Formats: sequence, structure tokens, C-alpha cells
Amino acid sequence: MTTVTHHTAGPHDRRDRRRRAAIDLLAGLPALLAVALVTRAVFDLPVSYLLQAVACYAATAALVFSTVPRTLPGPGLGPANRVTLARATVLLPVAALVWQPGIHHANGYWWIIAVSTIAMITDGLDGWTARRSGTATSFGARFDMELDALLMLALALLVALSGKVGPWVVTIGLLRYLFVIAGWLWPTLTAELPPSTRRQTVCVVQGVALLVCLGPIVPATLAVTAATAALALLIYSFAVDVRYALRSP
Repeated sequence: MTTVTHHTAGPHDRRDRRRRAAIDLLAGLPALLAVALVTRAVFDLPVSYLLQAVACYAATAALVFSTVPRTLPGPGLGPANRVTLARATVLLPVAALVWQPGIHHANGYWWIIAVSTIAMITDGLDGWTARRSGTATSFGARFDMELDALLMLALALLVALSGKVGPWVVTIGLLRYLFVIAGWLWPTLTAELPPSTRRQTVCVVQGVALLVCLGPIVPATLAVTAATAALALLIYSFAVDVRYALRSP
């Protein structure tokens, strides 16, 4: 007969897990600095840019550390969340560019497109790692989703700052946050949504559309068309989700 022993995490186990999570978060800082240093060189930015990039990472790390669950599988953040953290070190330097004036030149835009493309291509790698290692969690899914939302907002702001598309393009990056705020006001909208290929596809489309808008060789008329189509598709997707939430018991 085999006896199964259930182990309940005690205070020492929880402290050890948080310590390991903190080590994982600190380990990501050199990677972030490496990407930020190259970005600074490409745009010839002041030292203040590096401080802003580090501040973005520090805020992200603080949120992760304060919300990491006690029951997270694996040591520290776990393999899948480490992949997501690696994506954060790539996309946060892009987000920090929003506060920098005078970044509008061809080489800079190509660099933003290259770095953002890496972040988008590796988007599914953390989910694959979670499934492969059996460490999928709602925390990991939320971590990944919030990073995607931040990247879309940063790209939308950069497109608006480029002058190719009007300020309305920022709506592409804001809709996710407006939906969250609406959920605070109308709890019905917080109903759990089923997995959706449509939602994933729309996320990819809006990211690609924003990168197209930033392309130095893309004329303003084509950029406006791409942004308009992406926004229309995004509004449709959110409308479908809102309809589902309102009909949920």
C-alpha cells in the first residue's frame, strides 16, 4: 500500500518561495539593462532613459512579487513565468521610449519594430513551456496578458507620437484597460471568458498593424487604414466578449 502525504506550505516554505521569486526578478535586471543600453545607443538618448527603463522594470517586478501566489508550482517563479519575465526585459525598454522626445527617425523605428517583433513571436513560448512542464497557472496567464496589453498601449502611443495617425489610435491600447475599469463598475463583465482563438488572433493583428504604422517606408494613408481596421476588429472582439459576459448566469 502506498501512502500519499499532503504537504501544506508553512511560513518557512512561503518565505523561501518569495526569496526565490525575488532572485528570479533580480536576475532579469541585467537583460533589461542590456536591451536598454542598445536602445539608448540607437536613439542617442540621455541617461534619464535608462532610469525610466529600470523604473518600468522595478514597477513590474514589484507587482509580480506582491501578487505571486503561495501555491505557484516549481521553484521561484517557475519555468513558464521566467520566459514571460524574459519577454518583459525586451518590451519594457520599448515602453520607456514613450517619455522620450525626438526619437522619430528611421533607424529608431526599425529598432522598435525588431524588438517588438521578438516580443510578439515569443509570446506563445511561455504558454508552451507551462503546458510542457505542467506548471500552467492563472497567475502566469494574467502575467502574460498584462505584458501584452502594456506592449499594445506603448506601441499605440508611439504611433500617435509619430504623427502618422491621429491620437485616436491610442484607443487600440486603451480598450483593454477600459474593459477592466468597466468590470469594476459592472461586476457582470468580470465573468470568466472561455479560451478563444478569435481573441488571440485579434491580439496578433493589432500588434502587427501598429508595427506596420511605425514602418518608415509606410505612408501615412496606409498607416491610417491599418490602424482603423485593427481598431474596428478589436471593438468587434470586445463586443463579442461583453455580450458573452452579459449573458452568463
